Amino acid sequence: MTVAKRASEGGHARRRPGSTDVARLAGVSQKTVSRVLNGEPYVKEEVRLRVQAAMRELGYRRNDAARALNSGRTHRIGVVCLGTALFGPATQLVAIERALRTTGYSVSIVNTLEGDTVADAIEHLLVQGVDGIILSEPIDEGDAQPIDVDIPVLSFGRLPGLSAKPSLDTGGDNVGAGRAATEHLLGLGHRTVWHVAGPQRWWAARDRLAGWRQALADAGVPEPPVLEGDWLPASGYAAGRELAADDDVTAIFVANDDMAIGVLRALTEAGRSVPDDVSIVGFDDIPTAAFLTPSLTTVPQDFDVHVARGIANLVKEIESPTGDRSPTPEPPPLRLVIRRSTAAPRGRSRTHR
Repeated sequence: MTVAKRASEGGHARRRPGSTDVARLAGVSQKTVSRVLNGEPYVKEEVRLRVQAAMRELGYRRNDAARALNSGRTHRIGVVCLGTALFGPATQLVAIERALRTTGYSVSIVNTLEGDTVADAIEHLLVQGVDGIILSEPIDEGDAQPIDVDIPVLSFGRLPGLSAKPSLDTGGDNVGAGRAATEHLLGLGHRTVWHVAGPQRWWAARDRLAGWRQALADAGVPEPPVLEGDWLPASGYAAGRELAADDDVTAIFVANDDMAIGVLRALTEAGRSVPDDVSIVGFDDIPTAAFLTPSLTTVPQDFDVHVARGIANLVKEIESPTGDRSPTPEPPPLRLVIRRSTAAPRGRSRTHR
């Protein structure tokens, strides 16, 4: 239908439906419509559904530009991500989008995969107009300049040099997780634990490495050389071939499950049985981990939990900037999913240390 044909019988363009029209059709107050639009609590589900049905019937669309002028906010949150298909960052991004959908805020995403720095991405979002910023997986950019932002920033990982008002960090306890994975293997009786680390530009990889080192130091056992991969199975396979040639290797903590799959393949090809000869612990609990042969012991990441907590805190900071500071969300409790890729070393009891 052309624009001309959308004219009413009086020759005037049809008025765009407003919130008052929605309220009239739904039989509620305009304030109730506003509460539904903003995703506020204390609206009965039956009323919410009725308002949403009225919006669909009228073809109502909220005027975000007018809303921004009235409130001084854009009701948009910017997300800086790496733009990678790796399991962790991709799953976290889905969790961020899902959590933001329940807040009434729209989302703008900028990725740094094409060579832009985090500072470039943040500047792009600030020019667009956002009320807050989320850093989904910051990495070490070397000589990057300090970043000063005057709106709330939520970072799912540490980013030295970031100054924001306020800055919220809910990156989870990668150090504790790396420690727990290593302690599990030591607790089975292994003399020491080798580590296939993630790329050291990633703060998460550094933290998992630090947790591994802490566990070995506390146990008073020797620290083997670290092998560094790039998160992908091929790099795990290359590391696994090197480790398979050393008969002293009986336990390996791998910084993510994808690399652990490569390690498992290399050990199997070399005739090193898992877990009879070598035990493996991964990280992430990807969907295929439970279906490998043997199934993979791993450290799961509860993305939905810590993302939801972090975003709830971010929204509070945006909407109540002069209110009491909410505490930084606590990371979910650490846990391991213990499967069949770990066991006591041959000839040793499970309680030997």
